[in-house]
Amino acid sequence: MATFGILVGGGPAPGINGVIGAAATLAHERGHRVIGILDGFQWIMEGDTDHVVELDSQAVARIHLQGGSVLHTARANPTRKPEHLTNTVASLRSLGVDHLITIGGDDTASSANRVAEEAAGSIAVVHVPKTIDNDLPLPAGIPTFGFETAREHATAVVERILEDMRTTNRWFFIVMMGRSAGHLALGAGKAAGAPVVVIPEEFKKKPISTDDVVRVLEGAIVKRLSQGRPDGVAVIAEGIVEYFDPEDPILQDVPRDEHGHIRLAEVPIANVLRKAVAGSLAERGVKVTIGEKDVGYELRCGYPVAFDRDYTRDLGVGAVQTLLSGTSSCLITRQSAEIVPVPFAEIVDPATGKSRVRGVDVGSDSYAAALALQERVTDQDLEDADTLAAIAEAAGLSTDQAKERYAPQ
Repeated sequence: MATFGILVGGGPAPGINGVIGAAATLAHERGHRVIGILDGFQWIMEGDTDHVVELDSQAVARIHLQGGSVLHTARANPTRKPEHLTNTVASLRSLGVDHLITIGGDDTASSANRVAEEAAGSIAVVHVPKTIDNDLPLPAGIPTFGFETAREHATAVVERILEDMRTTNRWFFIVMMGRSAGHLALGAGKAAGAPVVVIPEEFKKKPISTDDVVRVLEGAIVKRLSQGRPDGVAVIAEGIVEYFDPEDPILQDVPRDEHGHIRLAEVPIANVLRKAVAGSLAERGVKVTIGEKDVGYELRCGYPVAFDRDYTRDLGVGAVQTLLSGTSSCLITRQSAEIVPVPFAEIVDPATGKSRVRGVDVGSDSYAAALALQERVTDQDLEDADTLAAIAEAAGLSTDQAKERYAPQ
């Protein structure tokens, strides 16, 4: 009889319980013991093995319908200190765990890889990729679980605010969760029909400055004004902050998490952009009312849509089957209805030692379609004398000034 351990790291995502439930059910039916490790690596990396629960089929029945994580989750990083990594492996061994399933994003995947290396074959490890950000390096067209549910709920939020803005003749800036990539912002904004969506991948020159973003947002506002529309919604990926100059005043004294990432929730990017855009226009006599909202936490623990329920149950079963087949140190993926293990070595960036990040492909037809449907200032607008004149008048600028300020970057 093998002993399976299951733990969850990173932020919540809809569908976590589907993986836990399916994995525990199959392993138990195959005659194996399953232990749920609470709060990710938080306790076991300290050598504490008391925070565990037995997972039999009855304990996990129907949990795939629930949001959140029955095992909780934590951002604890077992790789920051050598003793934490040593303690993690020792704790797993003392619990009798010889097969470990980790569920999480890029940081948890990196930690799982290091645990597998430290265990030197005594503990077989697989990782199930989870993030609403959709930024793990899966094959093209394959989402991370939780993304489709989060996008569904985020789209509903954007739709409702769009209607509110149309009704009240105002603008709203929605900053959408997404640390390193703009998938969620683009997916929800495109589906809802937002006039403009700003993602970090669109900026060719890095680092990104506040004014780079302000020009895009301001351009969309004045273009709408030139067409008689004083309303709109801009969806902005919070990950643009990750690409700001570290010396930018907005990032001064911002705390970081256990993995060294900026705590994006602590950065008031919506407020900064709202004031900057409204202030820039006001200086030229253009009055616009802009509201702001951060969207993210309300998406992470929602009940999973049918896609993610189905998807995560496949991944849970696939994780157990992969381990029992003797394969380990890999990512569990579903590709064309088949479970395909992807070796950790293929997802790790050798320069950083961490998982590679999958950004939005701004060279794709899908992104080109998204841009075509947005109401940004385009090169074609600036080349048409009448359109340029209307935009310049709405912006309180000369045509030459408007052309310089709103030229696509």
